[in-house]
Amino acid sequence: MTVKFKFYSWSVSLYSGKARAYLIKQHIDFDDISPAEPHYDAVIRPAIGRWIIPVMETPNDEIVQDGVDIIDWFESRDMARLPAYPQTPRHLIASLIMEFFGGEGLLRPAMHYRWNFDEDNLDFILQQFGLFAMPQLAPEERRDMALHASGRMRKAAVMFGVTPDTMPHIEAAYEETMAEFDAHFAAQPYLLGGAPTIGDYGLFAALYAHLGRDPHPLAMMQNRAQMLFRWTERMRNPSSDMVEFIGRDESLLGDDHVPETLKTLLRRVASDYLPEIEAMIAMSNDWLAENQPAPDEVVGGESLGRGIGMCQFEWRGETLSVVVMPYRIFMLQRIQDAYDALDNAGRAEVDALLDETGLRRLITTRCHR
Repeated sequence: MTVKFKFYSWSVSLYSGKARAYLIKQHIDFDDISPAEPHYDAVIRPAIGRWIIPVMETPNDEIVQDGVDIIDWFESRDMARLPAYPQTPRHLIASLIMEFFGGEGLLRPAMHYRWNFDEDNLDFILQQFGLFAMPQLAPEERRDMALHASGRMRKAAVMFGVTPDTMPHIEAAYEETMAEFDAHFAAQPYLLGGAPTIGDYGLFAALYAHLGRDPHPLAMMQNRAQMLFRWTERMRNPSSDMVEFIGRDESLLGDDHVPETLKTLLRRVASDYLPEIEAMIAMSNDWLAENQPAPDEVVGGESLGRGIGMCQFEWRGETLSVVVMPYRIFMLQRIQDAYDALDNAGRAEVDALLDETGLRRLITTRCHR
């Protein structure tokens, strides 16, 4: 009997969705397993040092934690049916930018639409959180414990900049973004043509677990952005699922072409996320100068508090105060490292794309460490 990969996750988990979609699309034989299983507390948690999902356990008992590391585990072993990282410069950088935006830049609407629409969402969310976290308990006990735990997540939403003053702007921006995604997926099955890339997996994190599964934002997507909704279905299907795209195969767009609809989405990153990135890097560089951590010291590695402080920036006429998490610097540096590895011709092609979409500062805004 074939020994499967074990994937410890929840369906409600934003970051679990990224890695799960990859496993599905690559036809990896795996089982979804609850971290409530005794093996998690006995083996997985001590090995990692804290409770966290997603985690993958390989058939050889290797433990891999974090969606990026899970994906890269397969990519580095040439086990990908459809490689996540494009080989051409514009496609690669555009895909990495959208990965960053999906997992981090869309957290504000993801948290807002999950935790501020209780009339539509709360019963579903409490049932789901209780079911996945404590399946051994009676339903009423699960609900009570989930309700208590939800207070921490509501506070986290505020740390990401969700306040009564910013909510109207978050909603306006997300409705615009949703329409832009809808226009793109009306023209392309995936971000870059007929196969998913790392950008699709990153976007799926927020656009499914929160925004495409919780009742209120799901209804919004189904009513206003049906082609975006179709993409969320496609990303959960082991087949290419391109029935509405007659004649398309599982290949990326030729000639490193970035379609206009994707350029529109890159401009959205520039308008809605770049100001926060710049403020985050400025605050982080100040923190590094003040605290002088040792070269091998982990910054922001505490199990229950991975932020190192707050930063402020202007967005749509409001001053937002948000938590600064070093993990986001890691995600930004993935883009910058890929750019740095390009040859001169590749950088010139990417520079032209970034200039056109207002994202050149994404490459030049760098952490001192």
